[in-house]
Amino acid sequence: MSESIQSAPSVDEIARRVQQESAFITDIRYEMGRVVVGQEYLVDRLILGLLANGHLLLEGVPGLAKTLSVKTLATILKTGFSRIQFTPDLLPADVVGTLVYNPKEGTFETKTGPIFSNIILADEINRAPAKVQSALLEAMQERQVTIGDQTFKLPYPFLVLATENPVEQEGTYPLPEAQVDRFMLKLKVDYPTIEEERKILETMAFTSVKIEPRPLVDIEAVTRARSIVDQIYIDDKVKDYILALVFATRDPEKYNLDIARYVRMGASPRATLNLTIASRAYAFIQGRGYVTPQDVKSIAPDVLRHRLMITYEAEADELTSDDIVQQMLNELPVP
Repeated sequence: MSESIQSAPSVDEIARRVQQESAFITDIRYEMGRVVVGQEYLVDRLILGLLANGHLLLEGVPGLAKTLSVKTLATILKTGFSRIQFTPDLLPADVVGTLVYNPKEGTFETKTGPIFSNIILADEINRAPAKVQSALLEAMQERQVTIGDQTFKLPYPFLVLATENPVEQEGTYPLPEAQVDRFMLKLKVDYPTIEEERKILETMAFTSVKIEPRPLVDIEAVTRARSIVDQIYIDDKVKDYILALVFATRDPEKYNLDIARYVRMGASPRATLNLTIASRAYAFIQGRGYVTPQDVKSIAPDVLRHRLMITYEAEADELTSDDIVQQMLNELPVP
């Protein structure tokens, strides 16, 4: 053969590249910390979604800095940002765009919607009807939208970060299962600790000066990091562990798990892919060139919680999908 086949980089070489290209994560964390008090879990998962090129769904009651965190991240990254406030009267054309008639020319012109940006904040996504939520499906999966008979590619990078209120609140709609599955991670954003809330009080309640984030990170740094994330090593035993976690949601008895009566529908193959990619990104954030079983366990709840459809019996027993995922993580053998 005239062309030599290049061997894959060693784990040590990948680790060296990780150390070299991950410095911007420290910058993002520091700058986010100046604006958003606490919420380290949220900040780290936002970075992970950025590295894994995966959409994120953030659930929590209003006032937990979800919107502020997403907007701050977009500013730090020197990239395009668009906020779409989802309301009951929102139309699909308000999201993706529409055709506008030009009476002078006698033709239709395409007017693109706010979806044509890099980081999209879909705020309170479950306050709009399903037809509007479904307008995001093509954009999230194919990274393109169709307006009339034309298809338009969305800019790179393209990331949807959606916030939703708990479904028990007034005026909310449950998201369609097909759309929920498009989100790589679903994050449960909780209240700050008393120490964090005191810091919020002292930082923001006694001054009118608003702390503005600084644009520090070029998107090229993220692009380079993504290429390294794709190379991070996963041992066959860790791959088997990922498969076992996903398949245990579909056939619990095979894995000696007593959860079959609680699971109405298991995780899709997209969960396997997302769990693998997210584990690699998690390893990158930890500064390693390989994935450990603990990386998988750490990120699995965020990947699986919205992909497990639980039964009425689970609800009657006051069990959530988080409880079932945690039971799986506790009982499945770890390599």
